[in-house]
Amino acid sequence: KPSPRRGRRDGERESRRSPKEGRMAPVSMRTKASHAVEKRAKVVRPKHRKGSKSQRTKVVREVIYEVAGLAPYEKRLLDMIKTGGASAEKRMYKFAKMRLGSHKRAVKKREDMKDIYAQIRARQAMEK
Repeated sequence: KPSPRRGRRDGERESRRSPKEGRMAPVSMRTKASHAVEKRAKVVRPKHRKGSKSQRTKVVREVIYEVAGLAPYEKRLLDMIKTGGASAEKRMYKFAKMRLGSHKRAVKKREDMKDIYAQIRARQAMEK
């Protein structure tokens, strides 16, 4: 004859389906809470700021861009915008992906080039 508890831990009943996950999660049925525990403050670790640009890096990159200008492949991307056409965005993406190696980098570079082109157009409009 099987045990009436069927392997459940003390104070738990049948599992309910968790709304966030597809798997079953045990639901606690304890009437008494366990001993009080003080919440510990989370420590700021280096991994939490990883990937964010520092102010110094941002300034250095701006200076380099002002001095050196665009790379040859970036100029080609700008030319693709200027010539336009229905598939200009796709061609820009494919070219950038070939040069940069990943989808994320290519999409970001395409957006950056579109922003630079918009700045150039705005500057030209101001001069006229």
